[in-house]
Amino acid sequence: MITLASDFGTPYPAAMKGVILRQCDARLVDVAHDFPRQDVRAAAFWLREVLPEFPPATHLVVVDPGVGTDRAAVVVEAGNHRIVAPDNGVALPAARKLAARADGDGIRVYEIAYDDGATASNTFHGRDVFAPAAARVHEADAVDDADRVTPADEWVDLRFPEPAVRDDGATGEVLVVDDFGNAISNVPGRVLDGRDAVTVNGESAPVRDAYAEMAPGERLVTVGSHGNVEFAVNQGRGDDAFGLGVGDDVSLDW
Repeated sequence: MITLASDFGTPYPAAMKGVILRQCDARLVDVAHDFPRQDVRAAAFWLREVLPEFPPATHLVVVDPGVGTDRAAVVVEAGNHRIVAPDNGVALPAARKLAARADGDGIRVYEIAYDDGATASNTFHGRDVFAPAAARVHEADAVDDADRVTPADEWVDLRFPEPAVRDDGATGEVLVVDDFGNAISNVPGRVLDGRDAVTVNGESAPVRDAYAEMAPGERLVTVGSHGNVEFAVNQGRGDDAFGLGVGDDVSLDW
């Protein structure tokens, strides 16, 4: 299996699939191609939540604001998974979670050399660099057996900001807003245990286990499937109701 994830929309992913299918007969599965454009951190967050649900696979990830520059291309190996991606950190949070599920075996990072015999477009490395690399990595028995792949000496890491948790509250940051309008923070959901309400940036809000515990249009604070505190509205948009966007600071008090 090769999974594909990008911020490309359409039709660009089809070209990547065509390149892969010329080189191997892998089963191709789309993760998403509507990640926020050029938002490496948002893509890294969602990949961390999604990729560990897959059986062993090669994952092709292209969210690449640095396309056409001298940024490297990498393969990150984590357990039985291999992530082919630009060297901008987008693969690292998912790789660490995958490695932790594989008995903490750690991650290994390899650099992908461009094919000197081909001309890569400066605007579409997804097709010209990453798709053929994903096919080669998929076909290889081991990552370092793949053509034009060598161990990396250094690479770009990406880590999400850490929240501050106190006895009487917590401060953090909105990491992403999903398509439902739920504003998802980096604050761990455990801070809501046993609480009926909290103050969010100075305004009280109820704490609930499920959206439908509030009337439609009413806001709530809850713990999402990712395990973090999120700010939501039953059948509405939490980002609007709480006045929160990606990167905004959020303060919880109780």
